Amino acid sequence: MPIVSKNTLKILAAIVWISGALVLIIKGGSLFYEVKLMRPESNLYLLGIIFGFLIGGLKARFLMVNFCKKNLNRISKLNRPKLHQFFTPGFFIALFLMIAAGMFLSKAANGNFTWLLAVAVLDLGIGTALLTSSRVFIEQGKI
Repeated sequence: MPIVSKNTLKILAAIVWISGALVLIIKGGSLFYEVKLMRPESNLYLLGIIFGFLIGGLKARFLMVNFCKKNLNRISKLNRPKLHQFFTPGFFIALFLMIAAGMFLSKAANGNFTWLLAVAVLDLGIGTALLTSSRVFIEQGKI
């Protein structure tokens, strides 16, 4: 595996982080649209959107920002950074499991108003947390 600059690793980490955020926000929006179509008379989807943003903001502040900082610190300590080291192997495994779980939850919730709303809130919350915390890559990663 070729040796790359630490800045390249920081950029790759930021791209994956922000891409995940955008995918989840779009997916959450799509699920909220489905929820609205299921019960057009209900405004619960609006509460769900507010709750998703609120949870996402809190999760970013108290959890995700720290993940970003730790990852940037880990990258800065690498002696001979390799292309695949923009995240740890454990993170890649967790990422795979989270994607699989998200796909499963979306399929399992299909057609069920309550579960679909819950998954939409979850997706929007995680997407918001990822996007909000991504500022750390720019501010501290100096990319």
